[in-house]
Amino acid sequence: MTLVSIDQRSDLLQRFIEVRRFSERLVESLSPEDCMVQSMPDVSPTKWHLAHTTWFFETFVLSKCPDYCVHDERYAHLFNSYYNSIGEQYPRSRRGMVSRPTLADVMEYRRSVDESLRKWLESDSEAAAKLASVIEIGLQHEQQHQELILTDIKHVLSQNPCWPVFQAGKMDDLAEPTMHWIDHQENLFQVGFDGDGFCFDNEQPRHRVFVESYQICDSLVSCGEYLKFIEDGGYARPEYWLSLGWQAVQNHVWAAPLYWQQDGDSWLEFTLSGLRPVDLNRPVTHVSYFEADAFARWSEARLPTETEWEIASAGSSQQGNFVDTLLDQGMAIHPGAAQGDHSLFGDVWQWTASPYVAYPGYRPPAGALGEYNGKFMCNQFVLRGGSVATSSSHIRSTHRNFFPADTRWQFSGIRLCR
Repeated sequence: MTLVSIDQRSDLLQRFIEVRRFSERLVESLSPEDCMVQSMPDVSPTKWHLAHTTWFFETFVLSKCPDYCVHDERYAHLFNSYYNSIGEQYPRSRRGMVSRPTLADVMEYRRSVDESLRKWLESDSEAAAKLASVIEIGLQHEQQHQELILTDIKHVLSQNPCWPVFQAGKMDDLAEPTMHWIDHQENLFQVGFDGDGFCFDNEQPRHRVFVESYQICDSLVSCGEYLKFIEDGGYARPEYWLSLGWQAVQNHVWAAPLYWQQDGDSWLEFTLSGLRPVDLNRPVTHVSYFEADAFARWSEARLPTETEWEIASAGSSQQGNFVDTLLDQGMAIHPGAAQGDHSLFGDVWQWTASPYVAYPGYRPPAGALGEYNGKFMCNQFVLRGGSVATSSSHIRSTHRNFFPADTRWQFSGIRLCR
């Protein structure tokens, strides 16, 4: 086995510290009461996210160290998410019932695990070499949960009629976006991850796909464009909707994106910075796959496949509006209005028309970590590009996010194709 050098261990430890601290930075404005609420079954309390990401490092890394003593044996049941080969899990829909351990207990758990991993990483180069890839998965996993912390607490706070502010920040005045169609000629393309650095197992193997000629829009669909769909009776016209989508509209009484509400002739939107007027020039967000697909049909267009999206993103800048860059600039955690290359990444996750399935030749990794992605390849659609809740170091052109078609609480938006 090749040992990890002192410099490599130092870099890994520094990244570990930065990612773990960023989770705690995100929750600085929250009270212990905020961190306990579960507003719907898909939402997890902030406290649970902080504990679960710690459980991941304890379970998959520190448990391999012969001298490590588990912080609290009860946490194995409370904070396991879906790893059946590890053990039983506390029901997801009841995570908001767990008032103990307290938030203070969870933060102490984080400090204890962080200190143990730091000491181990500094002292055992052979173990560091063996488990460095698992630590990296743990860091990427924590960044996914940082995103969930934001999407979940937004849903939690939206239930409060006082419209509380999670994080104040500036929002620049934006010009009305313009729409341009970018041509892509038919060809045989290579897609999927193939390079240095990290990727999730579902981004591989790289493989060939023949794609017909298509055009893709260089800007995201704006709130103003989506409002025209609403005003044209889009939510009341079944001809635009998939059968299951129309059923969802009727069952959930959808009439606008999640967090929009009408005030007389005006529309307001709940944001992480509180209740604000809908900015017509910003990308529409918090729409389901069903809504994105219906809007595309109304627009006489369609959603791109994930392959078409990945081809369009090749060679483009991965700069965009991400949570870390927005916070560093004192900006609100809310989509902006990037156009051209800059609109492909950040702002909102973009629904594609592609079901979440395995690439040709895919095999999940052996062991419990094989449960990370593969077993969810059913009844979900792929989203690409990241959002304002994503960290800039967590996104790639090959990154495949996935959610059920009726999901709305994520920062999900629309890009058109034809």
